[in-house]
Amino acid sequence: MPVPPSDPPPPDTSEISFTHAALRSGLVNRQQIDRVTQRIGHNDEASMAATLVRSGVLTQYQSDQLTAGRTKLNLGPYVITDWIGQGGMGQVFKAVHRVMGRVCAVKVLPLEKSTEASRDSFMREIRLQAELDHPNVVRAYDAGRDGSVHYLVTELVPGTDLRNLIRNDGPLPQSNAISIIVQVARGLQYAHDIGLIHRDIKPGNILVTQQGNAKLSDIGLATWTMGLQDDPRAGKIVGTADYLSPEQIQTPGEIDHLSDIYSLGCTLYFCVTGKVPYPGGDAKSKCRRHREETPLHPRKYADDLTEEFVDIIADMMEKDPRQRLQSATEVAQRLERIRSNQAPIQFPIRNDPRFAGLSDDTEPSCELGPDQKTSAIAPTPLWTISDPTIKAPPTSLNDQRGQKLAERILWNSIILMIGIALGILIRPYIDMQ
Repeated sequence: MPVPPSDPPPPDTSEISFTHAALRSGLVNRQQIDRVTQRIGHNDEASMAATLVRSGVLTQYQSDQLTAGRTKLNLGPYVITDWIGQGGMGQVFKAVHRVMGRVCAVKVLPLEKSTEASRDSFMREIRLQAELDHPNVVRAYDAGRDGSVHYLVTELVPGTDLRNLIRNDGPLPQSNAISIIVQVARGLQYAHDIGLIHRDIKPGNILVTQQGNAKLSDIGLATWTMGLQDDPRAGKIVGTADYLSPEQIQTPGEIDHLSDIYSLGCTLYFCVTGKVPYPGGDAKSKCRRHREETPLHPRKYADDLTEEFVDIIADMMEKDPRQRLQSATEVAQRLERIRSNQAPIQFPIRNDPRFAGLSDDTEPSCELGPDQKTSAIAPTPLWTISDPTIKAPPTSLNDQRGQKLAERILWNSIILMIGIALGILIRPYIDMQ
């Protein structure tokens, strides 16, 4: 997790003591300060802060911010209690509603990015999420503005995102990957049914709880199929390069729900291999490879994948949209057929020592203007799925030298034996002379 930001905007940079900052924030009152002072017997502010954390008056995050002299720890009626992470559209905090006491996630648009275009994009996300109500999609609760800060309030999903899960625990067993992607496919079908294209399906936008429940998040890049011309990003390639569909790169203004199917296929590939389909290189090279190249066979990294499962990944990642699985429901149904013949899935997910750790799983963003569009290139087929045999990797230089030395010794031995045999055969003739 990246280093937490200094504070939710707007920052308060005045240098004040912890006591004054705590009182100014409204999180602590004078009576609480006096009781803590009496309990510890002195005015040491570090001890005071630690005591308030232990007693549950403050969280550790709040204590750290107040110690640094920052006092703005609320957005409207929401009190910031912790920092969750950094999203594509802004920072995400854990918060609690002052009156209702509901714990939630609050996404804020940073002040330095608060341009007219970014505000339009952020408000678009708020409107989109307000329309969604599905158990496998992160729900939006509220939206508001605190001064110049715009924020979106969503349900807090306890757990981690799929990308960090695989980073920490390694690639998922086939059965666990099926469980997660089936849930995401159901949520995605719900979005498609109401005319919504996500456009940024990737592991980082899939939240997974300890019990294995999955929810699709971050609708910020989504577009209504009937209102693409109103999108401030129209005409640009928007998304994450490791998971972009070929048509997102070639004709970003003409994509449909099948683009999400491709990205979900790339995500499923990552789930079971721990690798993106096209590792290495910059965003532009990845875009080119999505259009032109064939990804490595998944069994290169996980040799226990079934043939039917690999077929599904390939059918989701067809470069020609007409050849792909045609709906998220179809994805879920085919994966369910595999799961029905498997043993129950065990959660929480554990690391599998047979799989190597991640090395090339970066997710560079890719946003190219209309003048940088690439021409359409005839798609190449995916890996050969009908042949489950994977070629052995080339031998190393040391192995090659060892093989040549063994061959040389063998031939020398054969020549020596032939020489000895010939000597035995011709010796009587030599003795007669």
